[in-house]
Amino acid sequence: AIEQRRSTLMSCASCILELQEDFFRRGPGHLVPMSLADVAVCVGVHESTVSRAVREKYLQCARGVYPLSFFFTREVGAGEGQSAHEIKNQLLQLIREEDKSRPLSDQKLCELMAKDGCEISRRTVAKYREELGVSSAVGRRA
Repeated sequence: AIEQRRSTLMSCASCILELQEDFFRRGPGHLVPMSLADVAVCVGVHESTVSRAVREKYLQCARGVYPLSFFFTREVGAGEGQSAHEIKNQLLQLIREEDKSRPLSDQKLCELMAKDGCEISRRTVAKYREELGVSSAVGRRA
């Protein structure tokens, strides 16, 4: 049983490495959307088996130590191919570059994201901004 667990974990980790190759070669901005189902198909097991296998397991690489669950990112939008992680980074970059005396509203951030090819709703912008620990426009005013 222990050997089977080890084998399943190694198979899952190998599949993650293969599917997230761009992340390991080029950095965090290149994390692609990947689901438990993607790894389950690759390994030939059920999604719940993958979930149990990667729970509380970590992967150490040149970029640091990451929980295996970090690599399972959802795709945002209708087939745009961007992960929530990428979109949060893009949103954070816009906020860092804004005029501190006139910070951008969630609606304006939403419009700027759409111009960059990432169409997400204002509510999603607000949700991601809060997850990043960034205040609203009023709270960011210098």
